[in-house]
This record gives sequence, C-alpha cells and structure tokens, in this order.
Amino acid sequence: MLVEHPNRQELTAEELLSLKNLQSVIRLASADGKISKYDLDLIDRTIHADGKVLVEEVNMVRQLIHDKLANGWLSYDWNN
Repeated sequence: MLVEHPNRQELTAEELLSLKNLQSVIRLASADGKISKYDLDLIDRTIHADGKVLVEEVNMVRQLIHDKLANGWLSYDWNN
C-alpha cells in the first residue's frame, strides 16, 4: 500500500537526531531477542520526548519491533 504525504517537509537536524536516538534505544532494547514492558515504555517515552510523533518514528517501531514480533525474530518478555 502506497502512503503519500504531500505536505511533508524535509526532516530537520533535530528530527534526524531524534530518529537516530530512537533507533539506538530500539536496538538496545531488542538486542537479547526479547522485548519487555519496560522496553516498550522506554521506546514510547523516547518517541514522545520532543512532544511530537513523526511518521518515520512510527514506521521505525513497526519495522524494528512489530514486524520482528510477527516473524518470530523477537518475543515478548512480560516478566521483566
């Protein structure tokens, strides 16, 4: 499905830094192949730290967490 954002502007340097930070947090949180409630809360706080949620942030979470969960490459760990 093609999703277009005709009014989308180029990302600012601050937004790009925010994306890199989010990517680092996600990679560290999922490095052991498991994702906990604490990890998800940390990722959520990282996304909302600047007071806005970017489409790119949502896509990153989908690609690096949800798709891996669906494929079995990552699992939930609700004990931690």
